[in-house]
Amino acid sequence: MPDAPPTAPDPAPSLPGLPVVDRGMRFVVGRIWCVGRNYAAHAAEMGAGPVAEPPFFFLKPTSSLVPGGGDVPWPPETTDLQHEVELVIALAGGGRRIPESEADRLLFGFGVGIDLTRRDAQSEAKRAGRPWTLAKGFDGSAPCSVLLPAHPDRPLRAGRLRLRVNGRLRQEGDIADQIWSVPALLARLSSLVELRAGDLVFTGTPAGVGSLAPGDRVDASFDDRVSLSIRIAPPL
Repeated sequence: MPDAPPTAPDPAPSLPGLPVVDRGMRFVVGRIWCVGRNYAAHAAEMGAGPVAEPPFFFLKPTSSLVPGGGDVPWPPETTDLQHEVELVIALAGGGRRIPESEADRLLFGFGVGIDLTRRDAQSEAKRAGRPWTLAKGFDGSAPCSVLLPAHPDRPLRAGRLRLRVNGRLRQEGDIADQIWSVPALLARLSSLVELRAGDLVFTGTPAGVGSLAPGDRVDASFDDRVSLSIRIAPPL
């Protein structure tokens, strides 16, 4: 019997991206950086005490992105899924060791995102001294709104973040209360890695994080300028 012909490889997957308001385009996402402990009140509610050290960074894979919201299945082997609303910034440029005074020029746009967290898995990882990867980087863990283009004359220094679950306000805070502002975060992150066009940065969450349940509707907004809605669907 002759050998079977080789099968053709699957086509390359499409690159993840976010729609851009009034631009008729998608912002192609390369990496998703996330910032921990960038609001003192949230650090306190998580038992961290006074924040003396700089915020730290971790990555989510692009497979965690949920562009524009929609249904997010309950993640496997999870007993405590929690919400964290965040300002998300998208970078049009990059570099290393970028001064704070020049960081705003990197911005392409901004939106609102929800850093979904398997808090039970995170707590277990903390106790065991293990990475948080599966607590923070599971499929569907980074819902994000459409992007609004950044305006060079309107730097992101203030604006209200809000998150509601089934219509009830759970989180509210102002990015003016960030420990490290957007330029400071970018300057710090660029001292550790080379930033690139296509990077997204989740900039931290204010206080009020809490648990979700299958069937919950979650609505997030930034300064009433951009919004995002998801529904926690049953497990796959």
